[in-house]
Amino acid sequence: MKNIRLDNITATAAGSFASQPDTRKCELAQALIKHLHGFAREVNLTHAEWRSALAFMHRVGDISTDSRSEFSLLSDVTGLSSLVDLLASDPHATPGSVLGPFHTVGSPWLGNPANLIGKNNGSRVLFRGRILDAEGKALPEASIDFWQNASNGLYWQMDPTQPQDNLRCQIKVGEQGEFAIATIRPVPYEIPTDGPVWNELLWPAKRSSWRPAHFHLIVSAPGHRTLVTEVFEAQDPYLNNDAVFGVREPLVGEYRTITEAAACELLGEVDGSCEVMEMDFRLARQPTTR
Repeated sequence: MKNIRLDNITATAAGSFASQPDTRKCELAQALIKHLHGFAREVNLTHAEWRSALAFMHRVGDISTDSRSEFSLLSDVTGLSSLVDLLASDPHATPGSVLGPFHTVGSPWLGNPANLIGKNNGSRVLFRGRILDAEGKALPEASIDFWQNASNGLYWQMDPTQPQDNLRCQIKVGEQGEFAIATIRPVPYEIPTDGPVWNELLWPAKRSSWRPAHFHLIVSAPGHRTLVTEVFEAQDPYLNNDAVFGVREPLVGEYRTITEAAACELLGEVDGSCEVMEMDFRLARQPTTR
């Protein structure tokens, strides 16, 4: 088309993708163009603002590496990651929450109950529960991929003093869907503050850089949708101000003191009492496809 005008540029650009053979990719590209153009029209985007945005994206790419994705952080702090999680959540199942940048494929398989305490400092706690289907029936074939930060707030990828795969594991659940992990209490931590996402986007807006303490889990079972989620502590000071919008009310648990001998023995506690957080997780059935 040789006569591009303000009133036809959006339709023309979107229509240029009509021959994309993948219908979903065609839908995504055309909708993206329409919304990008709509944004530019709504704010009357200037050349200077357009060039500044492109330069910002270049800086986001420049600081990204194989072990650090500033683009993922950008998605997290704008709420896009959390929105995608919410869109994918089944109302009858445990809600999902952000994956975060510190998951590692291939964490070591341990027995159930698992013990991750090792030489880690921090308060010893037992995290346990059951994996169920949406109706509350146990899923004995389920497995859990678990990870968290250490008492200094760092994950092992960020801290050369920690051994590889510190405070992470994969486990199979028991016959009643039960699991137990002896570990340390995770602590709040800051998102990266050395890159353009923080320095140019969040800090000028006086946004918080903190995430509340949490466990990460990926829960999977045959015939069911995989759940990527987090578990938070009810007393955490950053619960209402999570930098990446990951907190959901059903994912907030309480630590309580128990005197159960087997649980305290697993934690190595000898005074007769120990701290435990309990939470069950429900998985939605995988939709059948024709």
